[in-house]
Amino acid sequence: MNKEFTEEKIEKLADLLMIGLTKEEKKMVFEEFATIDQNINKINDIPNISQVEPMTHALDDFVFELRDDVVEDSVPIEELLQNCEDKTEREVAVSKVVE
Repeated sequence: MNKEFTEEKIEKLADLLMIGLTKEEKKMVFEEFATIDQNINKINDIPNISQVEPMTHALDDFVFELRDDVVEDSVPIEELLQNCEDKTEREVAVSKVVE
């Protein structure tokens, strides 16, 4: 198990994300991290894994074209905000989603 994943680290991350975790949930998250870490270690144990060329897509026959970045005129902010009910200058008030 990677020593970076501790119950204290999980608690700190949960606090940063503003989610409360019970002891049981912390234990479950810790066990999930342990499982993920084990699987990553299996991948790292594959011989010559560092010599494998990165893929850009999961399908070998995937064809893509990158387009040029073209600067285009955008819709004026005043026009975008004309349908907003609750706004202050260029800011829009939204409902609170986190306590």
